[in-house]
Amino acid sequence: MRASWPVTFAVILGAFIGLNVLYALAYMLLGAGIEGARAGSFEDAFFFSVQTLATIGYGKMSPVSRIAHLVVTFEAFTGMLFTALTTGLLFAKFSRPTARVLFSKNVVIAQREGKPTLMFRIANERGNRIVQASVRVSLLKEIVTPEGMHFRRLIDLKLQRADSAMFMITWTVFHTIDEASPLFGVTADNVGDGAPGLVVTMIGLDDTLSQTVHARHSWTHEDFFFDRKFVDVLREEPDGTRVLDLTKFHDTESLR
Repeated sequence: MRASWPVTFAVILGAFIGLNVLYALAYMLLGAGIEGARAGSFEDAFFFSVQTLATIGYGKMSPVSRIAHLVVTFEAFTGMLFTALTTGLLFAKFSRPTARVLFSKNVVIAQREGKPTLMFRIANERGNRIVQASVRVSLLKEIVTPEGMHFRRLIDLKLQRADSAMFMITWTVFHTIDEASPLFGVTADNVGDGAPGLVVTMIGLDDTLSQTVHARHSWTHEDFFFDRKFVDVLREEPDGTRVLDLTKFHDTESLR
């Protein structure tokens, strides 16, 4: 389902050829009688299998023995299953919505409105909007219990705005690092303590198809940048048109 279309078609083609090779070998090894086929010819057995599996039946080659009819029966059943499975796979893959949500490569921690704030941004690369979008961010951190046992725990972070009625272009997500935050006291020197990581999930509805769209991303503590800000990706043209420049989406610059 997640493979590209060329890979999907290559797998289907490979399976189709593989099935015909197996049935061609079965016709030859079992000595199945095929009228119009040359004796001992793998090529004729293969193309007879193709005609049978695809229910083509040109009439030039046909089974004439009982064993040949039995193999054709099983191959016809296999062909129906193969067609049904392939049709279902292609339909599901075609109708499956792609999130196409871009996450910034880094997480920024800097002062915002006088408070240390964790920030990252996401962008909608789709041609339509995502409605009723919601974001959930969790801190993945290793903790040690009083008994000395090590666990990795997901701790939800409170966001300044976790929902968006209409996600059209970009969205910068903010988490204030206050006394209630599990990141309270984090600095560039101790950010690696406990090997924390950040996991984000986004869910919303495709505005055109009304299908659920999922996206997720994660960062390690090595992706945390301090005292930096994201470069503005919106610029205004001389004619007043606002343009989104995603080539700068991941760029950051120093606050100092």
